[in-house]
Amino acid sequence: MNFPILSSITFLPLIGAFFILLTKEEKNETNKGAIYVSIFTTFVNFFLTLFLWYSFDKSTSDFQFLEEFFWISGFIKFKFGIDGISILFILLTAFITPIAVISCINSVKVRLKEFLIAILILETFMIGVFCSLDLVIFYLFFEAGLIPMFLIIGIWGGSRRIYSAFKFFLFTLLGSVLMLVAIISIYWITGTTDVTQIYQIRIPAEYQYLLWLAFFSSFAVKLPMWPVHTWLPDAHVEAPTAGSVILAAILLKMGGYGFLRFSVGMFPVASEYFVPLIFLLSVIAIIYTSLVALMQDDMKKLVAYSSIAHMGFVTLGIFTFNKQGIEGSILQMLSHGLISAALFLCVGVLYDRIHSRLINSYGGIVNILPKYSFIFMVFVLAALGIPGTSGFIGEFLVLVGAFKINFLIAILASTGVILAAAYMLWLSKRVLFGKLEKNHLKKMTDINISEFSILFTLGALIILFGFYPEPLLETIHVSVDNLINNYNSEISRHLAFK
Repeated sequence: MNFPILSSITFLPLIGAFFILLTKEEKNETNKGAIYVSIFTTFVNFFLTLFLWYSFDKSTSDFQFLEEFFWISGFIKFKFGIDGISILFILLTAFITPIAVISCINSVKVRLKEFLIAILILETFMIGVFCSLDLVIFYLFFEAGLIPMFLIIGIWGGSRRIYSAFKFFLFTLLGSVLMLVAIISIYWITGTTDVTQIYQIRIPAEYQYLLWLAFFSSFAVKLPMWPVHTWLPDAHVEAPTAGSVILAAILLKMGGYGFLRFSVGMFPVASEYFVPLIFLLSVIAIIYTSLVALMQDDMKKLVAYSSIAHMGFVTLGIFTFNKQGIEGSILQMLSHGLISAALFLCVGVLYDRIHSRLINSYGGIVNILPKYSFIFMVFVLAALGIPGTSGFIGEFLVLVGAFKINFLIAILASTGVILAAAYMLWLSKRVLFGKLEKNHLKKMTDINISEFSILFTLGALIILFGFYPEPLLETIHVSVDNLINNYNSEISRHLAFK
């Protein structure tokens, strides 16, 4: 294919943002021009991504749809390409963004035009992360995403938005400074920042440990892993609904993707060495944050802590270095992207009506919001990994992969499933069921057509991939096999030279 489809998918939202900038702001009226442009742009981008997935050759592990030219002559290449792993994250990004756009139209009351511009610019940076095959270009996209998200939280967030925005920015930036130093070091060692060339050159084992730790500092914060997770609940609580949706569904996945593409791909010897550390932090994240979730009185905070627990399964699966574990972690990320987006949208529906996120503000709303309550329960069951939902497939595969490596770690991680059931069912019991006693709730209206359409679409996909995950597994099989084979051969080579 001669058509630069990856660049088109990446930069189309940026063009859309430029056209929104040109739209006229109408006083005392909804800015319809900005809304139409943003919806049109995001939907076109999604259909382009579907075409990309359709055209993708699932039988090879090679990077496809390659685009490259020198950005800085003889030094940095603008290089794009995708494999079976990255294409699914691009698809997730392109799917979630129009949902975020539609969800914010009624909930964002001030500066809607600027908000839509921020979301579209953010989409460009997120897709760029998953397409980049040059370390410098990857870093630029990875860090640039901080700016629109910082603005989304800081301008359109809640009462503590400034504190949360700065905390989010500083945590993720400080983690990434070390990654920048590591990228410069890799260029000094290998003479290139081209990811595919670095895979072939193979970084000497003596350098891998420090480089791995530098990349780990960035990805662990982004994911986030315990104990550098504290920024996430604050960011989620203060962010507007659309911001929380994008943050949970896509931005967190950059950390998991980074571990797969760079930590395991470029530093296999160091990855093997640090497995005990990863397993320990993953188990702590699963158990500790689940227990913290049980203590929350804010719905958004509870869902945020559940996200950290689910990301513990992701890191556990990646570092099992077997097919079940890695494929399970990828499916867990994709599934969590859909489920967490749905849960934050559900919280947003309630918040738009009575402007409270506190659990004790509700109770018995199943009596007046039956459609909403039914859909909410579907997502609650998906979040705790009930069979028949996509949440089950990812967690099950991760635990199978973990059992193969370390029985004790797998048993400890399994407790996370029980704890997830505890905090999610407790949440639904307090919000949905019981007597409708609070007078301010009686005026609430059930979900409208746009809310129903979004939530129904997410629910349908969660159930579809719960029963039939084959399209996803088929896409990643060959790329995961290649990742594991390269890892095993590098470890064998290292042991032979010892």
